[in-house]
Amino acid sequence: MNKFLLIFLIVAIFFSCTNNTTSYFDQEPPSTTPKLFAPSIVNTDNIELNVVFNYDNTEMFFSRIVNNSFVIHHSELINGKWSNIAPIKMYNDNILVSVACDPTITKDGKTMYFLGVDPKHYKSDVTREELYTIAPDIYKSKKVNGKWELASKVNFSISTEYIETYPVVTADGSLYFRSNRPSNKGGMNTYRAQYLGNEKFASPIIINTKTEKKELITYVFPDERYAITNGKGKFQITFNNNGEWTKPKEIPLNYESNWRYYCPYMSSDGKYFIFSRKYNNPLKKGWIGVEKGEVYWVNADVIFNTK
Repeated sequence: MNKFLLIFLIVAIFFSCTNNTTSYFDQEPPSTTPKLFAPSIVNTDNIELNVVFNYDNTEMFFSRIVNNSFVIHHSELINGKWSNIAPIKMYNDNILVSVACDPTITKDGKTMYFLGVDPKHYKSDVTREELYTIAPDIYKSKKVNGKWELASKVNFSISTEYIETYPVVTADGSLYFRSNRPSNKGGMNTYRAQYLGNEKFASPIIINTKTEKKELITYVFPDERYAITNGKGKFQITFNNNGEWTKPKEIPLNYESNWRYYCPYMSSDGKYFIFSRKYNNPLKKGWIGVEKGEVYWVNADVIFNTK
């Protein structure tokens, strides 16, 4: 082989490999000190939360409160460039105030599950206070011909008259979520519903994470090797040991007072831990008192260096 041709091929292969990296809006990767994720793109003067990506890292999702509604926004990586942030329409035009947040995407990138509120409860003059007191359910949207369709509620074994929150879909399509439905344990628990195919699930079962402080799972790694729990506004990590979850250990972050930490997520390449935090007016509880919502990311080493 010609010497110069050989050198050319080596250089071409090198650049092909080095350019085949995950893109995060051209941001400088974080260290073990958390920093804002995509300032002015994701983090703005609005309240933002729950950044997630699809499996091949070509579509990014997050939620933003707009005119009292929780609205899922997204951006797509097209020809190496991220598109402008745009909202996804989940409900009919007559729904003026709505809730759509906490998205989670199936491995094939064609189904999104998220936390929603039944539109029958909506009215044109609904207040933020009223909206946040309605029990949420789990909804899904299908991506057809490159567009996310209007959402529908997941079947009755998942969505009930009780509270269902924090849906997380695994690599095999199964769903983890939290619910306060009646059980022998009482209160809010983490459930897992095995995916059976054809958009059907087995009856959800309670997942025991050996918790002492009612930490509940809010993120699961796709292969279910480990999960991140959330309790008292902080994060913990638990590992799946042959079907038994270990006692959660706190993830060491500089948790600031009056801020609540939630919506944990691992980046598609497993290198970064992404999370949300919200600042509450000390005199008000729940989302009614939230004055600021931000999304951060940090090197994933921090979550595995627990003591």
